[in-house]
Amino acid sequence: MDFEAFLPQLADYGVRVIGVLIALWLSFKLSGWLGSNVTGTLRARKFDATLSIFFGSLTRWLVLVSAILACLSLFGIETTSFAAILGAAGLAVGLAFQGTLSNFSAGVLLLVFRPFKVGDFINAGGQSGTVVEIGLFVTALDTPDNRRIIVPNSAISAGTIENISHNSVRRVEVAVGVDYTADLAQTRSVLEAAALSVEGRHPERGHQVAITGLGASSVDWVVRVWCASSDFWPVNERTIVAVKTHLDAAGIGIPYPQMDVHLAPSLGLEAGLPSPTAQTTPVRPAPAKVG
Repeated sequence: MDFEAFLPQLADYGVRVIGVLIALWLSFKLSGWLGSNVTGTLRARKFDATLSIFFGSLTRWLVLVSAILACLSLFGIETTSFAAILGAAGLAVGLAFQGTLSNFSAGVLLLVFRPFKVGDFINAGGQSGTVVEIGLFVTALDTPDNRRIIVPNSAISAGTIENISHNSVRRVEVAVGVDYTADLAQTRSVLEAAALSVEGRHPERGHQVAITGLGASSVDWVVRVWCASSDFWPVNERTIVAVKTHLDAAGIGIPYPQMDVHLAPSLGLEAGLPSPTAQTTPVRPAPAKVG
C-alpha cells in the first residue's frame, strides 16, 4: 500500500477540517454578536424585554444551524436529507403543540401591536381586570377584588378586546325616571344643577342632560358627566347622589314600578243571579242498594 498516494487526499481533508473549524469558530462568534446586537437594538427601542431576548436567541441559532449545514456540505454530505428531517420534526412538534403554538403566536401579536399594556384595565377573553403581565403564552390579570386570572393569549386575540382605561377621559351615565306631572323645563334645570355640582367633573368636556324616552310610569332622563378615567367610579357615585338630592329638594318624584287594579261591578249581581260567594247545599249521592 503506497502511503504517498493518499497524501494529497489527506492534505485535502486536513485543509477542509481546518477550514471547517475556523468557519465554526467564526460562526459562533458571529452568531453571538448578531444575537446580542438584535437584543440590544430592540431593548434600545423600548421593545418588550421577553420578546427582545427571544429574537436575539432565534437569530443566534439560525446563524449556527446555517453554518453547520454549510460545513457538512464541504465533506460531500447531502444536506437535503437533514432539511427533510428537520421539516418532518417541525411538523410533528407543531401538531403536538398546536394549542401552545397558537398561544405563542397570539402573544407575539399582542406584544408587537400592543392593543393594551401593563397597567391597563381591559375586558378580554371573557375576563376583566388590570394587566399585570403580558407573556408569550398567557396574560395575567388582577381583578378589582384582587384575584389573579391567567388568560391564554389565543383566547384574547380571538375575541374583542376592550381597553377600558386606554383613554384619559371617560363618561359617567346615570339614568333616572321622573314623574309625568313634573315640568320638563324645571326637571332639566334641576338635573343641570345636579351635574354642575358633581366634584371631579371634567372642566372641558363638562356634562349633558337629555330625555331618552317616555316610560310606562315615568319620563326617562339621562345625566352624562365626563371625568378622568382614574376617577370614574367616585364620580359615578357622586353623580347618583347629586341627582337624587337635587330632585328631592325640588319636590320632583322618582316613580317606582306599580300596578293599579280596578274591580268592575259583578255582572252576576246585576242580572239577579246568585252571588259567586253564595253557599249552596251539596247534593249527596244516593246509597247503593245491596242484594
